Amino acid sequence: MLDDLDRRILRHYQVNPSMTMAELADRATTTPAVASRRLARLRDNGVIRGREIVIDWHALGYEVEVSLRITLDKTQPRAFDDFIEAARVVREVIEIQTFLGRVDVRLSVIARDMPHYQTIYRNQILTLPHIAEIEALMHVARIKTAEGLPI
Repeated sequence: MLDDLDRRILRHYQVNPSMTMAELADRATTTPAVASRRLARLRDNGVIRGREIVIDWHALGYEVEVSLRITLDKTQPRAFDDFIEAARVVREVIEIQTFLGRVDVRLSVIARDMPHYQTIYRNQILTLPHIAEIEALMHVARIKTAEGLPI
């Protein structure tokens, strides 16, 4: 699994993946060659899945986020597959999660404002297949978002 050096490398790399190999090695107390080999191994083993940018959707004019908890009509054999396939197409759906329990799916939907959200809800969400029940939860504040893991 991961040794102490792997954890140090990951701890610093997740904070700033754009740092040079020399900077990463210095912070992880190793050499650039060792840090490079370790990063390559972590990528090959699927521990590091990629580098991505995080866009602040508020800066792009989206002011509303709503969580939709959806129960599907599970008497339909393809309810999950059909629903998820259709939900992926809705551009304002930024996250899809599935669950075991009373709620089957949770969608995170963003919109510029409430009229925009109402349009998305009426024209795109309510037309998704196999919805038996839907509950909307308006986001008020994001208290904690952990983008880094406690390594």
